[in-house]
Amino acid sequence: MVQNKIKEIRTSIGLTQEELADKVGVRRETIVFLEKGKYNPSLKLAMDIAKVFKMKVDDIFFFS
Repeated sequence: MVQNKIKEIRTSIGLTQEELADKVGVRRETIVFLEKGKYNPSLKLAMDIAKVFKMKVDDIFFFS
């Protein structure tokens, strides 16, 4: 399973789950599942999230 730092990064830059979801074109529930580690994002979604965070995908998502 892919682990991620979405919640930590999102809260550190002051984005709500709803705002992040709107920016990447998914429902808020998708962000909830991503943050809980219950959903693996598509490559496109991972790249879109990285773009919003202005980071590399590897800095957000990792295998544990």
